[in-house]
Amino acid sequence: MRDDLPLGHPEFGRLRICVCRQPELHSRIRDRLFSLSQLDKLEHLTFESFNPRGRVGLGTQQQESIAKAFNLAQSFAEERSGWLLLLGGYGVGKTHLAAAVANRAVDEGVPTLFLTVPDLLDQLRFAYGSEDETFEARFERVRTAPLLIMDDFGTQSATPWAREKLFQILNYRYVNHLPTVVTTNLALEQIEGRMRSRLSDPDLVALVTINAPDFRRPTDDSGQHELSTLSLHASQTFGTFSLRKDEGLSRTDLKTLDNAFKVAQGFAEKPQGWLVLMGPYGSGKTHLASAIANYRASQGFPVMFVVVPDMLDHLRATFNPNSETSYDRRFDEIRTAPLLILDDMGSQAAKPWVQEKLYQLYNYRYNAELPTVITTADALEEIDPRLRARLMDRRLVRIAPITVPAFRGGPTKTRR
Repeated sequence: MRDDLPLGHPEFGRLRICVCRQPELHSRIRDRLFSLSQLDKLEHLTFESFNPRGRVGLGTQQQESIAKAFNLAQSFAEERSGWLLLLGGYGVGKTHLAAAVANRAVDEGVPTLFLTVPDLLDQLRFAYGSEDETFEARFERVRTAPLLIMDDFGTQSATPWAREKLFQILNYRYVNHLPTVVTTNLALEQIEGRMRSRLSDPDLVALVTINAPDFRRPTDDSGQHELSTLSLHASQTFGTFSLRKDEGLSRTDLKTLDNAFKVAQGFAEKPQGWLVLMGPYGSGKTHLASAIANYRASQGFPVMFVVVPDMLDHLRATFNPNSETSYDRRFDEIRTAPLLILDDMGSQAAKPWVQEKLYQLYNYRYNAELPTVITTADALEEIDPRLRARLMDRRLVRIAPITVPAFRGGPTKTRR
């Protein structure tokens, strides 16, 4: 229909849909978008089924990041204005929150398109040869959807065509301020510049990074991660630790051992910040680190106990084409562990790749203030300067030096 307007009016002669047909058209758009979406498989992912506190054993910052993401997603679902960008590793809840937004919108009758980015690109490619709908029509439907949710942004094949289509979609929605949700495992600096500039606009985009471990990560029968070798140290507890008072050691050396024992006990009760156990081989560092891990595990908390050279081997193994786990996923599992115990730091080869990976790991946990225990036989001046600078932060790091010589065996007294 056309409005009865005078000649020269900017709307003169313009066709518009009759009010009586708008509900029918609205329903048709909603049904078409839902047919492209994957929401029928995600209808159980709602705000009610999401735990905003995270699982047991998470650190304060991890819990706060989950709660912030939950609150922002709920606010977005109610207002549906601007953009919501959810960043974080695998299995931290990004897809759940994005699906919860979509399910809430669909329940309220809002036409919504929810797709993982690789599937979105596949649907556009298939439209080239489709007899049902042209590429142009499908592309227009995607970029103009009243609410568009793009899950797993960054996992798509980075071909020039894919990058160009994604930029066109994001740019159109950016210019027109269309409600959009994006989830990604990438850091902002890893995203192509044109798209990053739009995704990081604070005037339009609400951005939150979820710092939490993968809730789907595999565990062994004890509930610990598959990389953890804690089961090999089951006998190393505080009760079996010897303070070596009957070996004729100097009082000064014994005092360092007693202090490390007490500090480790305190950390086990309340893991906060970092604990670094330094001393010669055989002085009891691994035993105390294991005792911390065994105590936390006995309380039902997830712990990752790994020897540093073994950890590096696990990372290298992901480069094998037959590996079932990607490097990014494996590295993220380690760096986001609720409690990470790194045994024998410094015995690994000091290759540039090794140094860089260790620095990235330590730097992430330092910035996130995630509870971490490190054992090393190296002196401070022998440690990578970048890490040494972080270890000197007394606000976060407690260093417990042990100066007793290596234990030579023989009968020991246990703590009762």
